[in-house]
Amino acid sequence: MKRQFKYLTTSEEDLEWGIFLSVAGSAKIEPGTIYPPRGEHPSEYTFEWSSGRILREYQLNYISEGSGIFENRHGKFPVKEGSLLVIFPGEWHRYKPNNQSGWMEHYVGFNGAIADHFLSNRVFSSKQPVLFPGIREEIIDTHLKIIDLVEKEQPGYQQIASGMIVKLLGYLISFEKQKGFSGKPIAKVIEEVRFYMRQNLDREIHLEELVENRNVGYSYFRRMFKKFTGVSPGQYHLQLRIMRAKEMLVGTDKSIKEISLELGFQTIHYFSLIFKKKVGMNPSEFRRQTTILSKA
Repeated sequence: MKRQFKYLTTSEEDLEWGIFLSVAGSAKIEPGTIYPPRGEHPSEYTFEWSSGRILREYQLNYISEGSGIFENRHGKFPVKEGSLLVIFPGEWHRYKPNNQSGWMEHYVGFNGAIADHFLSNRVFSSKQPVLFPGIREEIIDTHLKIIDLVEKEQPGYQQIASGMIVKLLGYLISFEKQKGFSGKPIAKVIEEVRFYMRQNLDREIHLEELVENRNVGYSYFRRMFKKFTGVSPGQYHLQLRIMRAKEMLVGTDKSIKEISLELGFQTIHYFSLIFKKKVGMNPSEFRRQTTILSKA
């Protein structure tokens, strides 16, 4: 039976970093095996099925083979190959592989203020504690790198390994966002429109006409675009234009009027108003501050 795990110590520096690991491991649980294995883990981690457990940390447990069940106060959730269990501190739970299949698990435990921040994302919820990213090389590769870091315990390993945790959380959010678009025609339309926006930063774009020419209703497109990018199509195009304006203010000697006209804004006053709203300062202030910083 293949098992590999390590419980970790933390220093004051690790705690101040804001996110730190407490355990990392993997295990091949054969069919018909008692779970969790007896006598291998500290008492705060092990549990009896009849009573479950409550942890003082977050855990992510990726099931790359087999199937089973996860339970918490919100209900019972099936676990299948490619599932990822999200466990929250202070939340009662229990889980186990099916007796007939067993499973292969890869887990990390971590905590800290930054962990609290990232796990507050709506993708992660004790009401839906089993995610299904599927079989993903990115998850396995990240976990293997974490295992390698904690095995060697070289100076600073906690900071690098905790960065891997953040990377893993980012993958999970990305995978969840992609679910509604994989293989759908709307994904291609969104990519085409985003490309068109980047090629046409010098003018206002009639999005309704642009989308309808691709045989997609605008209200549906707008809803899916915001789900895909996090912002509306109009705001996305505006942000691209502001980004280009910042580049031109720093990298060219063009006047603010020239930049506003080149980017298709109706007037310099409107450009300055929008720029200040998005950046927090008007174009002249932005150019002056970045010039001072570059010379410092």
